[in-house]
Amino acid sequence: MLRMQPKATLIILLFFSGFGNEIWAQGSKVSLFNGKNLAGWHWDVPALDSNKTERIPFMVRAGKLVSLGTPGGHLITDKKYKNFRLSFRYRFTDKPGNCGILVFVSTPRSLYRMFPRSIEIQMMHENAGDFWCIQEDITVPDMENRRGPRNTWGVSEGKARRIPNLTEGTEKPLGEWNNYQIECYQNSIKVWLNGVLVNYGFNATASDGQIALQSEGAEVEFENISLEYIQRLSE
Repeated sequence: MLRMQPKATLIILLFFSGFGNEIWAQGSKVSLFNGKNLAGWHWDVPALDSNKTERIPFMVRAGKLVSLGTPGGHLITDKKYKNFRLSFRYRFTDKPGNCGILVFVSTPRSLYRMFPRSIEIQMMHENAGDFWCIQEDITVPDMENRRGPRNTWGVSEGKARRIPNLTEGTEKPLGEWNNYQIECYQNSIKVWLNGVLVNYGFNATASDGQIALQSEGAEVEFENISLEYIQRLSE
């Protein structure tokens, strides 16, 4: 069960999260990973449909959440979230490779019979912070220069779904921990990697959903996965 953490100063302003009839104080945090097991998450791994002996590519090891990389699939939160900042640390444990975190997750296996409908924030080595549109779309500044010709854009197979990040050299050397913070507010997304704003998008075609971690070719460790609900003081 997700639990609110005590805070030194409780902000009186409350707001309704929109899911599960839960009321949260502004700034309240919840931990999405307890360091012991995968409570609060479930996996969707297509290879298990035909081979029940295939390994589950998500596990807990030495207090870390581990994505083993193969077979491909997703570890998905049981709950949906809206208006939040997601923070966590990650590192590739052996070889550089691919992984990602998905927000606004909804319909499973909507792309290539693998990826759920969502917007991916890339973690692939040397590409961390890219957006990938997966049956959902988002707008960024300087869109044509970053995404390519307008007539190639799309959110399905064969379309220009990648929107590169804004920086280079923001990732830590392999084996070191990277700090990620992703802010999803209404239909905008901001991404910070190691304290640097690496991507920003708006007018997303979704504004709430589950959160998912990928198993996509390389082993990755995660820790300190937490979520903080937000609300603008101007509302």
